Amino acid sequence: MKPITVFTPTYNRAYCLHQLYDSLVRQTSPDFIWMIIDDGSTDETKTLVESWKAQNKIEIDYVFQQNQGMHGAHNTAYTRIQTEFNTCIDSDDYMPDDAIAVIVENTRNLDPKFAGIVGLDIDKSGKIMGEKMPDNLTESTLTDLYNVHGAHGDKKLVYRTEVVRKYPPYPLFKGENFVPLGTLYAMIDRDYLLKPINKPLVVVEYLADGSSRNILRQYRKNPRGFAYARLKKIESNRGLKEKFISAVHLVSSAIFTKDFSLLAQARKPLLIAAALPFGLLLNLYIRNKTAAQ
Repeated sequence: MKPITVFTPTYNRAYCLHQLYDSLVRQTSPDFIWMIIDDGSTDETKTLVESWKAQNKIEIDYVFQQNQGMHGAHNTAYTRIQTEFNTCIDSDDYMPDDAIAVIVENTRNLDPKFAGIVGLDIDKSGKIMGEKMPDNLTESTLTDLYNVHGAHGDKKLVYRTEVVRKYPPYPLFKGENFVPLGTLYAMIDRDYLLKPINKPLVVVEYLADGSSRNILRQYRKNPRGFAYARLKKIESNRGLKEKFISAVHLVSSAIFTKDFSLLAQARKPLLIAAALPFGLLLNLYIRNKTAAQ
């Protein structure tokens, strides 16, 4: 059995998916499976993938499902993966040629206290996205990387599959198709550490149709998904500052849903009361920024 699955949720990305395929073909280590979760594409994605499978250069597992959004594709991947480790590489990103070799080397005989490893994101010029992690840091949670060690910016996560399966799948809300993926990572942070690896594992490119560039629109269109994420963060975060920020966002999402029972679910009445005016201001800000979208 190969040690790692690279899984890629994709929706109508046939026009750019080839750069990820080409990077996987170039990998110095063949010890991976590429799982493509086609989230209801109506373009030529299936035909393209079938042509790659016929070339037989890498092992490909193609899965088609009705559109559920990014988080629904993650749910499908986590139930289907058979390898010990997994990592998500988005359809508009690709991997440096030695990325799989670096992952395999750093996950071999990994201490059970680690849920996995965390590496760097870089852009096409090789520039690190955000800051690198402290060189002497041997263990951390993802939350502490940002809030304690100042290693801001996107990071690439490689998780043990058995660890991910210990936590509930992302919920699917009718009429919505987005739940912030960090919700799961915050839950894992409560119980496990990550091993920091100051090496690039992914080359990122934020396309105009990507969720990263449309986060405020996603926020407004998927308020229950964001509310769920904030409730989990209030539950998981240890610091008062992080809990307060999550409470502000929860108030804003509750206003969008017009379901104020969400506030009671936090079971933090004083925190929610303090967050109310700021949540209202945030909601007004998002409405203004997305009014023309």
